[in-house]
Amino acid sequence: MTTTPHSHEIALIPGDGIGPELVDSAVRVLTAAAGSDVDLRFTTEDAGADTYRRTGAALSDETFTRLRGYAGILKGPVGLPSVRKPDGTEAGLLGGILRGGLDTYVNERPMTLLPGIDRPLRSTEDIDYVIVRENTEGLYLARGLGVGNDHACADQLLMTRPGVERVVRYAFELARRRGGAPADGVRRVTCVDKSNVLRSYAFFRQIFDEIGEQYPDIERDYRYADAAGHDLVANPSHFDVLVMENFLGDILSDVGAATIGGLGMCPAGNIGDSAAYFEPIHGSAPTIAGRDLANPTSQILAAAMLAEHLGEATLAGRVRAAVRAAYASGHIRVLPNGSPASGTKAATQAVIDAFDS
Repeated sequence: MTTTPHSHEIALIPGDGIGPELVDSAVRVLTAAAGSDVDLRFTTEDAGADTYRRTGAALSDETFTRLRGYAGILKGPVGLPSVRKPDGTEAGLLGGILRGGLDTYVNERPMTLLPGIDRPLRSTEDIDYVIVRENTEGLYLARGLGVGNDHACADQLLMTRPGVERVVRYAFELARRRGGAPADGVRRVTCVDKSNVLRSYAFFRQIFDEIGEQYPDIERDYRYADAAGHDLVANPSHFDVLVMENFLGDILSDVGAATIGGLGMCPAGNIGDSAAYFEPIHGSAPTIAGRDLANPTSQILAAAMLAEHLGEATLAGRVRAAVRAAYASGHIRVLPNGSPASGTKAATQAVIDAFDS
């Protein structure tokens, strides 16, 4: 009896700088992992800084409408320092457009230490936690809306009850699916805030506790943001899932990245109830574009997150296992500057070869 493979329509946004070569790497790996078991159908969509330079818009209305219809979106890094709006700010960025437009209210950022990675830490324990960053509210809701003059400026930090409730609930549900913190195996969610100073963060913590009471099987944990920055370096194995406001999540995920080999190791998922897109957390690095110097790991792991979102857990697991094997064998080795020692293409092939090892 022949089984018909699952079919998924996926949008690709190659992006700018190193984006196209990274997305190509991820597609090659995902396709190799899927084989004949999963039918992945890719369509490239035009968006980003180069799109803005050519058309005057980072993303057309027609493209945005099509993006809503895909099962998932795999996006490369976007942005070019030379492409600016008339007011001087950088053009072609998609975060504000896609996160708000698609209502992808969760930014999920796994932090996992792979074998063979040097890290500037005293601790020798495993690092395997997820930062859940609220993605549509908080301080970044003021993007482009701040008010000011030559003497003063102000940006507003806004949190709503529905917005906090849904991201906190997502964090607790995620913790239920995970195996707990590396240090002790305890499933826990850590609330990160500045509730000792700002009323908005006290509001966030209050709702965290209300939702947390519905999950008696998950330990509730708390850190002020400054203490969290310290402990993500000093005791990272304590953490399982951390949930926080938009701005804090942006900052602390980069702190976490430094402990697992840099930004080139870190994927992210932007996830809502009806749409999702997946990407690396780093920028487009145009100075190394086309030179076979970019680390494809974050983009490949973003593709694994996409596969999991599509319900293809086996496919996602194959990709992650192959990445881990390629690092464990030494076939991928990351230089101090973040580039793979053998180059982008060879690193990609090392992951593909690991499927057969």
